[in-house]
Amino acid sequence: MKQILGNLENKTTEPEELKNHLGEEVRIHGSIYKIRKMRDFSFVLLRTGRDILQCIYMPQTAGFPEEELKEESCVTVTAQVIEEARSKSGYDLQMTALEVLSEPKEKSPIVINNKLVDTSIENLLNYRPVTLRNEKQRAIFKLQEGICNGFRQFLLKERFTEIHTPKIVQAGAEGGANIFRLDYFGKEAYLAQSPQFYKQMMVGVFERVFEIAPVFRAEKHDTSRHLNEYTGVDFEMGYIESFEDIMEMETKMIRSAFAYLEENYQKELELLKVDLPEAEAIPAIRFTEAKEAVAKEYRRTIKDYEDFEPEEEKLLCEYIRKKTGSEFVFVTHYPSKKRPFYTMESSENKKETESFDLLFRGLEVTTGGQRIHSFDEQVKKMEQRGMNTELFESYLLMHKCGMPPHGGLGLGLERFTSKLLLQDNVRYSTLFPRDINRVAP
Repeated sequence: MKQILGNLENKTTEPEELKNHLGEEVRIHGSIYKIRKMRDFSFVLLRTGRDILQCIYMPQTAGFPEEELKEESCVTVTAQVIEEARSKSGYDLQMTALEVLSEPKEKSPIVINNKLVDTSIENLLNYRPVTLRNEKQRAIFKLQEGICNGFRQFLLKERFTEIHTPKIVQAGAEGGANIFRLDYFGKEAYLAQSPQFYKQMMVGVFERVFEIAPVFRAEKHDTSRHLNEYTGVDFEMGYIESFEDIMEMETKMIRSAFAYLEENYQKELELLKVDLPEAEAIPAIRFTEAKEAVAKEYRRTIKDYEDFEPEEEKLLCEYIRKKTGSEFVFVTHYPSKKRPFYTMESSENKKETESFDLLFRGLEVTTGGQRIHSFDEQVKKMEQRGMNTELFESYLLMHKCGMPPHGGLGLGLERFTSKLLLQDNVRYSTLFPRDINRVAP
């Protein structure tokens, strides 16, 4: 019987190690990204997991005919690492041998090896398995990995425990019509609108918890800012003194994530020309004051006194940036009518809540606030809203058995990434978008 010992050794050289092999012969693998033919030689760009490596094909030194080189072929290349001061990397890879592992059966329907994929957003998404191979397209999601890593490392350092909650649930956390219903073995169930109930429950276990996971909303919006499945970055923390503790934690988290990107994702930041904004301090303004400030500054009539219109979010961010220089702003004390049943109402004004949104470059990217931790207060608010408390028995059990003052937030990863990259559509920062028109690829 064969024993598998886990002794996996690299049989090819990693791109970041090539500079350590000057004057030596190495083997590297990847896909042929682009071939640029010159008079006496050719540049062959090799796409590896994170890098684009420039190889040089010269007939007199290569041990194979140039016809074997085809774009999007998966290959293993043997090459001499030759020092070259004019190269950005400091070396050239002079090809000496080639092993073709696979060849494409047909030509790509979209040109992907230019600096930009010059096509419509529909084509970009329809041919996603191919268009993501473009250097800048894939850099978006490498950077998104960095954002998640930055958030995760920060939260773990701040004594949060990472959890994984169910995505098939008995009741919707937000309620309303924007919930996907399922036939669950003859019972009615739903796709989770958020991990809200579970992360609150887990505050009673670990005090501080977080999750980075999919969230589902059956909203029939067809806009540049809405998705029906997105990635939520959620955290919940107990023993807070006020909802401002949550805002302080998010400010610190964003600042830490940006520092993490600066240190570990410089390659993607430069490629995508990302300007990381300052997050040393984020201004906070009350909801009513924000509405009035925008109305006065831009001579607008307030049409909705209970929520922000998308245009108002953009104008508020513009106003705050002019006043303070910040590209972020917290909007606090949203009306109770517009917040879920578990949101704590303000002791100063029961029509307002101890809640907030974080706006970033004109778009709401986070919703958060303090939760009701008293069993009697939670039941009272649910009954006032005409809710059947029997349907929330397991959720209310935590209140019955005692909960500390707590609160948390949910951040939309795709929206956050999109605004960081100054994109005008959240789908550009969504790996395989799910909206009202798209369930494939």
